[in-house]
Parts: sequence; C-alpha cells; structure tokens
Amino acid sequence: MNKIKIAIASDHGGYTLKNFLYKYLLTKGYSVEDFGTNSTDSCDYPIFAKKVCTSILSNEFQYGILICGTGLGMQICANRYKGIRAACVSDTYSAKMSRLHNNSNVLTMGARVIGEGLAVDIIDIWLNTSYEGGRHEKRIKMLDE
Repeated sequence: MNKIKIAIASDHGGYTLKNFLYKYLLTKGYSVEDFGTNSTDSCDYPIFAKKVCTSILSNEFQYGILICGTGLGMQICANRYKGIRAACVSDTYSAKMSRLHNNSNVLTMGARVIGEGLAVDIIDIWLNTSYEGGRHEKRIKMLDE
C-alpha cells in the first residue's frame, strides 16, 4: 500500500477524466480524496483548485492533481498559492522533468487535450520521479521568496 496521499479535483470540463483517474489511483494503492466537482454542470475552477492547494499547504496531502479543459486555468490558479509548484503537463517527458528539476507538487492536465491512456502514463511517471535537488534547490527557494 502506498502511503502517498493525493488530493484530486476538477471543474466540469475535467469531471469525466478526474473520475477515471481517481479510480485508477485507488487501484494503484494510493490514498486519494476527491475534492469535486461532482457533475458536468458548469462551475468555477478556482474553487476546486483552492481546496486542493490548501490541503497540500496544510500538509494533509503530499500531491495534488487538477483537471480542467486545458489544464491551464487550474495551473494559473494553483500557482498563485505560495508553496505550490503546479505544472500543466500533456507529455511524459514534461511530467518527469517537472518533478526532477522543478519539484512540482501539483499536476494539472487538460481533459480536452489528452486521453485516459496518456493521462495514466503521465501520472505514473510524475508520481514515481523524485526531485533531484542539488543545483535546482536554489531556484526552488527563489520561487518561494
């Protein structure tokens, strides 16, 4: 059983992919909490990004996954929280590098950009890549200043 705790949320555009990924993460043994939305009815993504980001900043969860139509709105919103390093990812190389060099703690994806198979590959790589530290640590500290 993985001890990693993941907070996940979406807006209406990411609802279907979020539900798929929530179930997938549970089958992999992660502890996952769904912060909404709970339908495809139009809603405001900042509400759900805030729930995930504050749960990470309070140390209740280690990582967050946010899904909207493009992933961009969620990324922009999440990066307004000091201590959150959100990366909008639509390929596996960027998933790896966002963890390795940028120590991202929130992954955002666009449900209208990628499919379920690629989303699973991205999540697997993102969750299984460790932060390299070293020369990157100075830059991460600069982000938090």
